[in-house]
Amino acid sequence: MTIITDSRCTEYSAPGHPERPFRVAKSVERLKTQTDLPVKWAEPGPVSREQLLRAHTEEHLDRLEKPMDFDADTPAHPGIAEHARRAAGSALKALELALQGESAFSLMRPPGHHATTTRAMGFCYLNSIAVAAVEALHRKRGRVAVFDFDVHHGNGTEDILLQRSDCEFYSVHIYPAYPGTGEDSIQNARNYPVAPFSPRSKYRDILAGALEDLKRYRPHVLGVSAGFDGFAGDPLGGAMGASLLEEDFRWLGEELRSLNVPTFHVLEGGYSRELPDLILAYLKGFAGRPAAPVNQP
Repeated sequence: MTIITDSRCTEYSAPGHPERPFRVAKSVERLKTQTDLPVKWAEPGPVSREQLLRAHTEEHLDRLEKPMDFDADTPAHPGIAEHARRAAGSALKALELALQGESAFSLMRPPGHHATTTRAMGFCYLNSIAVAAVEALHRKRGRVAVFDFDVHHGNGTEDILLQRSDCEFYSVHIYPAYPGTGEDSIQNARNYPVAPFSPRSKYRDILAGALEDLKRYRPHVLGVSAGFDGFAGDPLGGAMGASLLEEDFRWLGEELRSLNVPTFHVLEGGYSRELPDLILAYLKGFAGRPAAPVNQP
């Protein structure tokens, strides 16, 4: 497994904002100290304006350079356009490694799946996973799918990928919840809403159904929006009744690995102190590492 990251992504923050540098800094520390999963490290690659314009408008890219907050959740941190471009470059690097037969996880911030063609919102400025997915389409790599298991609907990814040929978007998320979209499937966007405070078994069943649909699509390239705020202890997801546990993220990794197609992963949400362990469990599942034995009484 190759982890793509850059310490500069921890250099911005806002008091009280849940999208904190901890998310990457502590996850990097956890991955560097664990010994169960062999890890290689890489830095983000470049991203050109041409590549960004396949997913976003000129006006949106220009707006990112202006020192004005986008909304209450999405402040104009100093240098945020550069940080967002590095995150997009990291997703492109993960795609490149996946196409070369390697497993790659982009461990960067800011996240991206709420950024639409024209708008930054929901902690997201550029839609990294969509930029990479559209790049794969541009290279004519066959059918491309994006699977999003963040607790929030990937409205920006849906907006960017909607109606594109040879592409499908799958999102499993709690609804109704922020951003208020994703109740129904439309065209090539397949949405799987989970009612707030659903039992864990129901949440798992809906995830399993979405995975079965993804397998039937048989993508040639798969991008994963890996959001870990569906964890029961997440301060955002938990308030909406999220119920997933660490072992569920390992299971998700195992299921996605079973597709046996080039796959790249991009960090989206996840705000709990347990995030580093959740990421590690997911990556172990995807890498096919055995679960730790359960101690019997």
